[in-house]
Amino acid sequence: MVGASILLASLVAGGAAGTSASCENILPAAHIPGVVRREITARDLIELRDIGHPDANIDEATPLALSPDGRSLAFVISRARTDENDYCRALVVVDLDRRRPPRIVDRGGELPIIEGVYRGMFVPTGYPAVVTPAWSPDGRWIAYLKQERSITQLWRARADGSGAEPVTHSPVDVESWTWSGDRLIFKSRPSQVAANRAIDREGRSGWLYDDRITPDVTWRPQLKVADIPLETFVVDPETGEVRAATSAEAERLPSEPMAGYPGNPVAISDDGRKAWTQRAGASPVSTNQIWVEDRTGDKIACPAAACEEGIRSLWWEKNGSALLFMRSEGWNRENTALYRWRPGSSTAELILRTNDALTGCLHGDGQLICIREDATTPRRIVAIDVGSGQSSMIFNPNPEFAAIKLGKVERLRWTNDRGLPAWGDLALPPDYDGRTRLPLVIVQYRSRGFLRGGIGDDYPIHLLAAHGFAVLSFQSPPHVSYAYPNLETFDDLNAVGRKDWAQRRSLLSAILAGIDLTISRGFADPARIGISGLSDGASTVAFALINTDRFAAAAISTCCTDPHTVMTYGGIAWAEWNRRVMGYPPASSDNSDFWRPRSLAVNAERIDTPLLMQLADSEAMLALETFTALREHGQPVEMYVFPGELHNKWQPAHRLAVYTRNIDWFDFWLRGYVDPDPSKSEQYERWRALRALVDEEPATGTAGP
Repeated sequence: MVGASILLASLVAGGAAGTSASCENILPAAHIPGVVRREITARDLIELRDIGHPDANIDEATPLALSPDGRSLAFVISRARTDENDYCRALVVVDLDRRRPPRIVDRGGELPIIEGVYRGMFVPTGYPAVVTPAWSPDGRWIAYLKQERSITQLWRARADGSGAEPVTHSPVDVESWTWSGDRLIFKSRPSQVAANRAIDREGRSGWLYDDRITPDVTWRPQLKVADIPLETFVVDPETGEVRAATSAEAERLPSEPMAGYPGNPVAISDDGRKAWTQRAGASPVSTNQIWVEDRTGDKIACPAAACEEGIRSLWWEKNGSALLFMRSEGWNRENTALYRWRPGSSTAELILRTNDALTGCLHGDGQLICIREDATTPRRIVAIDVGSGQSSMIFNPNPEFAAIKLGKVERLRWTNDRGLPAWGDLALPPDYDGRTRLPLVIVQYRSRGFLRGGIGDDYPIHLLAAHGFAVLSFQSPPHVSYAYPNLETFDDLNAVGRKDWAQRRSLLSAILAGIDLTISRGFADPARIGISGLSDGASTVAFALINTDRFAAAAISTCCTDPHTVMTYGGIAWAEWNRRVMGYPPASSDNSDFWRPRSLAVNAERIDTPLLMQLADSEAMLALETFTALREHGQPVEMYVFPGELHNKWQPAHRLAVYTRNIDWFDFWLRGYVDPDPSKSEQYERWRALRALVDEEPATGTAGP
């Protein structure tokens, strides 16, 4: 279920007809004139052209599709329009030999939002869904999923750009699909219509408050996966005729609710042999190893050390002569490496090792076609020669970014107090002299690829650096449960991490060690350190404010883990999970000792670190316990709520506001800087009043960005 909710349609004006006239720059100009390098702006980041998921840390299904003749590539490109608060989208074809310029074969549609499955229910996440096109076997058509008016349908576009049309007219989202000759097989949940009508009827006499309801999101009961199963259909794109699929046809598509997320990698050779990975033990974090079927049909494991952990993708070379595989390896898996293994050999040949993020890779004739990015370079599509490992450009969606002046980014490595490896990318201001100690902001909690704004993209790293901050983009160490190989479920892992708050202590230790390293290198001023985060990162912020006094300012995008929040406001299902898995006490108990290391509300009397909360309206209720307690104790806290938002904020106008306010906040508290923009005068009046609550003078620094 990847379509956005009805709410999203009212916020993103719809479709091709409504956006095409002002989306002519969805592709870059053929020739970018040379310009003087300039400072980065918020719009430079928000309005980047994206292919696939904008965060390289989220390695979903590939957004790329290779034509049957291997000569062309199709993909959907997306670009935010900040002023209009929506997105331009287009289906694009690029020739691998680059003899012709990239061309649009269809345009329009809304940004589809993934609905995750949590405790058996569908919950919108705010993550953009990855749309993967596919060419028809004869290469004349490209089919793909396109959302209009909040419903995701299956479309097909002529590969020559001469037209596009919807193939399905489903009342609910089409979730997955594939070509079958000149027909298309797809899955959807037709029973969702009747299920929603039943909830509407129930509402006339009142909804029973039970485990279907998550009050922080909505009082309307959520649909459960088990109640609206996937069904498989076959459609003739020429006539539009739809029929139920046979069992053999249905087996061609996955039945999992979140089919867009890849599972264990699998590859099938030209002669039908299989390669796959399987775990050595029952634990979800146990070592995974490559296995293949040899030419006699026997199953053999790859004995090379490189075949035993961090495997991400597998591809057979022609005739099944060798297996290519990509893995994450090195210090806390900071590197991406490409190997070749010939079944029967005891070693694997290294082809390429890089700190760059490589995602969405496809195997072509003697090359991998991948999306590649690094800390200072946004993504582009490249071809990697599997003989030499050399990379060549296929398509750069953001050539204009070369004119933007960024500071140096340095990779730092360290261990925490448990000996677990961590690392971070330290972004410094352009033209930094290397001698001045700077205010430091921590951004969490993954740091692969181009540095945007951390998980959730709320804290723009390069933009903060341009304002005079050192920014440590933090890559979390392995979960503490990795030391327990006999655990069998994710619930078991969570329970280990919760005991004595072991995971929270491990993460805080890693962040403090990274800060100490940054200070010891002479980059950071120990009196002017800020911390930020969303989701697990926000939990780390809260734990840090309670258990250390190292931070002079903080900002979070979600909030909070408090006694009543986790056992009441999130609903019955979440409360039961917290009780059963995490061991949280009931809301009615008086157990402040249990919560003292973890809850901002319980510690509100002594938490005087200035705290900014910028929250989605679907989650803001979870912050009320903390906000109220801090406010009652006269602590410096401010909260904003964004309408129509989800766990990850997806609306461009909101992202601009969040970026701007977070920079203003850290500028005010860590640098003593006030933006002279008269439209912000009321903001600074409030913040001066907050500063008076703690009777502190602003930290001093440079006069302005």
